[in-house]
Amino acid sequence: MPFLDRHIGPRPDDVAAMLEAIGHPSLTELVDAAVPASITPHEQAEFRGLPRALSEGEALERIRRIAARNRPAVQMIGQGYHETATPAVLRRNILESPGWYTSYTPYQPEISQGRLEALLNFQNAIMDLTGLDIANASMLDEATCAAEAVLLMHRSNRKVKGGAVAVDSRLLPQTLNVVRGRLAALDLEAVVTDFSGGLPEQPLFGVLLAQIGADGELIDVAPVAEAAREAGALVTVATDPLALTLIPSPGSLGADVAVGSSQRFGVPLFYGGPHAAFIAVRQGMERSLPGRLVGVSTDSSGRPAYRLALQTREQHIRREKATSNICTAQALLAVVAGAYAVYHGPEGLRRIAEDVHARAARLAAGLADAGLELLHERFFDTVTVRVPGGADRVLARALEEGINLRRVDADTVGVSIGEPHTDEHVAAVLRAFEAAPAADDDAHTGDTAAQAADAAPERFAIPAELRREDEYLSHPIFHSHRSETSMMRYLRELSDKDLALDRTMIPLGSCTMKLNAAAELEPISWPEFAGIHPLVPADQAEGWAELIGDLEGWLSAITGYAAVSLQPNAGSQGEYAGLLAIRDYHRDRGDEQRRIVLIPASAHGTNAASAVLAALKVVAVATAEDGSILLEDLAAKIEKYGEEVAGIMITYPSTHGVFEGDVAEVCRMVHEAGGQVYLDGANLNALVGLARPGEFGGDVSHLNLHKTFCIPHGGGGPGVGPVAVGEHLRPYLPADPVAEGTGAVSQAMFGSAGVLPITWMYLAMMGPEGLAQASRTAILNANYLATRLDPYFPILYTGPSGLVAHECILDLRPLTKASGITAEDVCKRLMDFGFHAPTLAFPVPGTLMVEPTESEDLAELDRFVEAMAAIHAEMTEVSEGRVAAEESVLRRAPHTAEVLAADEWDRAYPRSQAAYPVPGLRRAKYWPAVGRIDGTAGDRNLVCECPPLSAFDIENEAGATAGSEDRA
Repeated sequence: MPFLDRHIGPRPDDVAAMLEAIGHPSLTELVDAAVPASITPHEQAEFRGLPRALSEGEALERIRRIAARNRPAVQMIGQGYHETATPAVLRRNILESPGWYTSYTPYQPEISQGRLEALLNFQNAIMDLTGLDIANASMLDEATCAAEAVLLMHRSNRKVKGGAVAVDSRLLPQTLNVVRGRLAALDLEAVVTDFSGGLPEQPLFGVLLAQIGADGELIDVAPVAEAAREAGALVTVATDPLALTLIPSPGSLGADVAVGSSQRFGVPLFYGGPHAAFIAVRQGMERSLPGRLVGVSTDSSGRPAYRLALQTREQHIRREKATSNICTAQALLAVVAGAYAVYHGPEGLRRIAEDVHARAARLAAGLADAGLELLHERFFDTVTVRVPGGADRVLARALEEGINLRRVDADTVGVSIGEPHTDEHVAAVLRAFEAAPAADDDAHTGDTAAQAADAAPERFAIPAELRREDEYLSHPIFHSHRSETSMMRYLRELSDKDLALDRTMIPLGSCTMKLNAAAELEPISWPEFAGIHPLVPADQAEGWAELIGDLEGWLSAITGYAAVSLQPNAGSQGEYAGLLAIRDYHRDRGDEQRRIVLIPASAHGTNAASAVLAALKVVAVATAEDGSILLEDLAAKIEKYGEEVAGIMITYPSTHGVFEGDVAEVCRMVHEAGGQVYLDGANLNALVGLARPGEFGGDVSHLNLHKTFCIPHGGGGPGVGPVAVGEHLRPYLPADPVAEGTGAVSQAMFGSAGVLPITWMYLAMMGPEGLAQASRTAILNANYLATRLDPYFPILYTGPSGLVAHECILDLRPLTKASGITAEDVCKRLMDFGFHAPTLAFPVPGTLMVEPTESEDLAELDRFVEAMAAIHAEMTEVSEGRVAAEESVLRRAPHTAEVLAADEWDRAYPRSQAAYPVPGLRRAKYWPAVGRIDGTAGDRNLVCECPPLSAFDIENEAGATAGSEDRA
């Protein structure tokens, strides 16, 4: 069977029945009626360079040949990327488990308790290791995280207004590149500084320090931190969480903020990403913290319950006033890193760190005994060596041993030890430096060599003033799961609490939760992809180059743009990169004054937040009653701002779920005013194979590979947001992060490369016609739901033909007014039916936006209709006065098994209605782990650490509130 038939849900007979319900004779006629002729080519779109559809077997065979062109080696390059050992129990039960990788961001916490607990474990580990009060639930990568930390210091420093940030010259090169670029865009000054000479003599709002230099030296940051505090500056320390098991925490050294990457906590190299970065802050800064934050509140039974805290900070609500433009984070990788800390515990992590340092010390001792010059003698895992004129020779000999080292320059080599590296690897590196006897010489195994190896750790011991003495990871969760059996069951316990695509449709408008096929995901775990360091020589990554080249070409063909960069590692970063391209294009043409970006009032909040980060000013454009851009208001804004207009950001189909017929006219108006057109790719799932943004007016778009192109959401990341541009914007695509200068938007050249094989497999197996058929079916499914649900909840917006695009908005407001039952109540009640809620209150408050995608079959669509019809009947009972809103099954949803099994039942409706509102639930039932969570109390009394076990003890009277101690 072709893969297309596996990916698309409705069968041919189902399609006929659905078309009959909608009232259109054929799928072609339906799509022709829904999609404006003004944006479609006269003939079927040609996908030049896109291959014919391959079967699963053919695609796997082809990608195996690509993978074979990569040459795995022992990676001792370092530079922010380390070989690690992913415990098989974590790989199989998290990375390869659809219960984890197909889940959505936990905005509906009652059905997300498992992943929220796992993310809270991550936060707790980071808080303990950094010695700071609050850590968030992950960031995109270490370099962008450092940039976010600098902006956090800038907005949080009330002592120094204006000023500059002093940035440590010994930071990783990719961090320097991204930080300087982010600040340059905002006209903030970054002073790159060698702090051995003290602080720069100018006002500073912040200082960004490296606790471990790019050359591996351990740095005592305490004196600089103290001087910075005296000067009124805030302090951020970039650090390594594994090293923090041995060296002092940034918090103990006076840091206000700590950043870093958790990659070496069990996450593969993945050719540069995805890896979960972290940011932690001292108490008092949490409300300015970027990204997502897991906190603890209570549910309707008074039990501790996890939730995302302070959500009103997020960009989809605050728009241009948001603390950052981060949307996708790295939740799945943070779950792995947190589980790694749980599995190993403090003793295990310290043992791994001690082994790493001991091997680095043995390496240093061997090099020093051979008369080679070490650049430093205080290190954790990285030894840097001078070999005048001999670096290339050393690297070549190491490669003969199957090992990659880092070429600093022609005279200097760096060697970084990772968790899997052995004494045999150290011996091989010494041979590469000609600092050890040959492998067949018995002398190297003799008593003298053994004694020297034993003495090496002491000889290069971490100095007392740089050693950690306090405890960490003291919560019982980090001491409870040492056996694989116990860990496996714990992970199963967590995943059972969640509702993901492996259980049900997730009908989230604008988020495209579609099939993430097993065949698509299979290659990402292969060592030929997962084990490649991003800085290996080009001839070791020829397979990656081929795969990336394929994707860039295919995505260009699909979108009609001239070039694509895969560097942005989230949709928000793709937006940012596209807006930088527009801004820099105008700047190079002498149009510095073009700093205004027009954004429809209905646009997703990241649009406005990204514009502000690119130093553009946001001007809203009104929308008409049908949800389309109001052309009169657009014309008025263009006339008012004239040559200040940099461009417009359009989501197409619109955020209201319709194909606007005049999008080409909007593009023409902006182009005639001298502006550029940014077409947001969030809704590209309705266009692929039907129309190309680059051909109907777009100059630049970002794409969401974690939506349209099947990379799973992973509970809130990984995401990939490539930026696609017209020929005139090609020079402004993101630059190499490790090159001198600025221009990178993410840490690695190809961002979250490790998940790109998923999209390659999807495109290869779908082929040109399959991609078009997926778009047609997405439109079919959305219109079928709109037709079936309109009698219960009117569809708020339709196009000129009375049809929607790939999503529709259900208007609950009339029945809410009559009943008092809100759209949020409906979301909670849907949990009792085993459904994830649609998108709540976006883009219109009081509504639900539904996107079924092409992967859901007719039976699942009908099951959703049945649930919504039952909920409508329950709302009607309230509106007619037969049931009070406060006593209704809707207001008291969701219902846990514990509540339903209680000895006493004092509610106004029967248990059967609460648990089994439709007959099909008696065959298969999902039970929410907690009742409705008190979000207001959680924000008012913020708790961002794991509660004590006593908090869950029903016999402990204090248990219900034991988690309420306010740490923030």
